Amino acid sequence: MAFPTSPSVGDTTDYGGINFKWNGTGWQIVDNLGIGAATGGTVTTDGDYKVHTFNSSANFVVSTAPDIVEYLVIAGGGGGGGSSYAGGGGAGGYRTGTLAVTATTYAIVVGAGGAGGSTYDSNGSQGSTSSFSSISCTGGGYGAYENQSPGNGGSGGGAPRGVKVPGTGVSGQGYHGGMCRNHGAGGGGGGGAGHPGERSAGNPGGSGGLGLASDITGTSVLRGGGGGGSAYFSGSGTCIGYGGYGSPLADNNTSANAAGGGSGAGGYGESISPTSGTANTGGGGGGACYNSASAGGNAGGSGGSGVVIIRYKFQ
Repeated sequence: MAFPTSPSVGDTTDYGGINFKWNGTGWQIVDNLGIGAATGGTVTTDGDYKVHTFNSSANFVVSTAPDIVEYLVIAGGGGGGGSSYAGGGGAGGYRTGTLAVTATTYAIVVGAGGAGGSTYDSNGSQGSTSSFSSISCTGGGYGAYENQSPGNGGSGGGAPRGVKVPGTGVSGQGYHGGMCRNHGAGGGGGGGAGHPGERSAGNPGGSGGLGLASDITGTSVLRGGGGGGSAYFSGSGTCIGYGGYGSPLADNNTSANAAGGGSGAGGYGESISPTSGTANTGGGGGGACYNSASAGGNAGGSGGSGVVIIRYKFQ
């Protein structure tokens, strides 16, 4: 197959299923998103585009290849550490881009969120991998309890009291968790898809790292926030670490989570439990704190499950 010879400005041609236009000096791609047809997941439309959302593992069956699809793949978030003074779980790995497909069946894997640490002195669990074809994202790192090392992952887990080194993230998928500045402090926030977790430097727990917004479904949605770290000895619920938000905020912010990460627990003696990451956002779970109001302390929040979303032109 060869391009036409002696074309005029504005002439178009199909080469390998991709449309090109002659601009006077060379052939320019004018449409990489060829018309396609497929089944699988929850199917919606956005103008000329069809969107397949997979909230659980299934098959994406392409009957007419659209040449290139857009994708968003997010792994399961990491679980927050169990009491005491634990770090938040990291967000699941987050990747977006385009991919060439053919008329075949693709196995879609949607990773589960990691479990939060049990009620007393245990680390959370790492989130599970999500994948579509050659695109794979690593589960979020777990938050750790006092004096234990947090987990690495798509985004890293937050460091607990007594640990200055947070979990690391995977380049291109997320960021590292937040550190704990000194022994008399709460847990660091888990890393997010858009920013590292915040540190804890005193009573307040570190907030989870920021998430990212995507409009692949036609509506902008924030996902991939890190889990907040637990407070130390706050005496006030305003000292908890909040889940990752969607725009830059100061350390230890008190804004409600908008990107799926769970909030950390209140300080010693409080009855404020951590929360879990939101399902299908890959958000990290909140870290727990030893709590005399709950015999034996609190369990860490679980990470939110991941999601795979595929979009292509269908008309």
